[in-house]
Amino acid sequence: MTDKAATDILRLRTFGMRDYGATWQAMREFTDARDADTPDELWLLEHSPVYTLGLNGDPRHLLKTTDAPVLKTDRGGQITWHGPGQLIAYTLVDLRRKQLGIRALVGGLEQAVIDLLRQYGIAARARPEAPGVYVEGRKIAALGLRVRRGCSYHGLSLNVNPDLAGFAAINPCGQAGLEVTSLARLGIAAEVHDLMAPLAVEIMEKLNFRGLTPGP
Repeated sequence: MTDKAATDILRLRTFGMRDYGATWQAMREFTDARDADTPDELWLLEHSPVYTLGLNGDPRHLLKTTDAPVLKTDRGGQITWHGPGQLIAYTLVDLRRKQLGIRALVGGLEQAVIDLLRQYGIAARARPEAPGVYVEGRKIAALGLRVRRGCSYHGLSLNVNPDLAGFAAINPCGQAGLEVTSLARLGIAAEVHDLMAPLAVEIMEKLNFRGLTPGP
């Protein structure tokens, strides 16, 4: 029988700079190996520069080549850029056990970012037709998810203080002309590690967990 008390706690794992491909492989292995009693996990980290293309993404949204690799992944969505200064949050959650639909997961993650930004005096919002979080029409957080065996992986990226030039080589999330922004661009002096704990709390609350516990 599933230990409900244990599965109501979100296990938090924080990393430094991690290679995208290795992290993606680790998420898939975790998802394939988990069982009904495996605690859900939230992974917080940064990636070295990389472009990732969603499962059905159109490579024509890569406008020019750069030194950063381009990887086709199994998440939803189009193309995006990851790099230093961007907070990555991967949500490895048993959606069936949480009785959480994909729309509720997306909405919860968007609201977690919106409420986090509110703490910094930034008014942000989501768009029903274009997942992510926006400030005055500029995208500050992107979402891309995959569900397999009833469990989610991948997650969201929040621009804290990255070099936004990385987005110049693409149509961000497949939207030509879409502008991006960051906390730094909005005048907030913060580092990725400053956002980790408050974002973890917001995600925990929005996805209806009772608490956080440090992972191994």
